[in-house]
Amino acid sequence: MDEPDPRIVRAAAGGDDAAFAVLMRGAQPHVWRFVRHLLGDDDQAADVTQETFLRVHRALARFRFDARFSTWLFHIARNAAVDEQRRSGRRHRVVAALRPREASGDAALGTELKAALATLSPRLREAFVIVEVFGLAYQDAADVLGVPTGTVKSRVFRARLELVGWFEAGAHNAGDLDG
Repeated sequence: MDEPDPRIVRAAAGGDDAAFAVLMRGAQPHVWRFVRHLLGDDDQAADVTQETFLRVHRALARFRFDARFSTWLFHIARNAAVDEQRRSGRRHRVVAALRPREASGDAALGTELKAALATLSPRLREAFVIVEVFGLAYQDAADVLGVPTGTVKSRVFRARLELVGWFEAGAHNAGDLDG
């Protein structure tokens, strides 16, 4: 996600609704993809994306400009997603991810990868998605997650190991079926 023009952010923070609309239009697809990866559900992602922008609108006047806007935004989106997970108590992410889905607007991420991501704990999945899917630097990911940089590195490393293990187990099991 490209950083928005600071003048637009300042105008939106000052109450300019048109500037806020520009911010929202530019960031909405990125926030939706991020939340979609965390929650594994298109409809939930849409709801949480909307909640994220409500929270941003309420808090924008307090944005201090000492961090990147995208980092601050993803931090809010992450918190909204975590709140939604707590509220809904969804524990069926693996089952839902294994079901074939219609095109979800994220064709690059195949069903197998969705299933593999769904097997990761939320902490590992969110760190992995922020760094590997959205390409944030470890420090920016740490700011989004509210944890030290070393914790992000550790979580991404563990997520990679678990994903490799998941795919190797799948390839091994598929080989067993052939023989």
